[in-house]
Amino acid sequence: MRPHPRIAGFLGRALSHEFLAVQQYLVQSRLCGLWGWQDWAASFAKESREELEHAGLLSDHLLRIGIAPSAGTLRPSRPGRDLREMLEQDMAIEWSAVELYAEALDFSRRVRDEGVAQLFAHLLADEQGHLKHLQETINSLGGAEHGQ
Repeated sequence: MRPHPRIAGFLGRALSHEFLAVQQYLVQSRLCGLWGWQDWAASFAKESREELEHAGLLSDHLLRIGIAPSAGTLRPSRPGRDLREMLEQDMAIEWSAVELYAEALDFSRRVRDEGVAQLFAHLLADEQGHLKHLQETINSLGGAEHGQ
């Protein structure tokens, strides 16, 4: 059974968003590595892998409903010029994900698509956790502008 067209749209937008996040965190990881901030490089690499797992979940769901996954065109990454700016860029990406997943969850519940509702509820909870972690990290930096 084909999903509601808006559900398919939400799934496609979500996949693009997750690949954008993978790209963002991967670029930040590599940049931190170049700057010699190995702990931050590892942290951003871990975030990139988590976002890739989300992309995998979305791809699996799309394949199960007969839609070939396609992330579309990604906007360029915005890694930031220092650690604080990196984390602030990441906050913007995560807020965007939370807004998208909350809207998708609400819609999927309204059209009674419980499978996709569960997927978006899971992704929403993860992204809300990422937001909380980012906010705590930014707060812990105090006046510090960079990593170590």
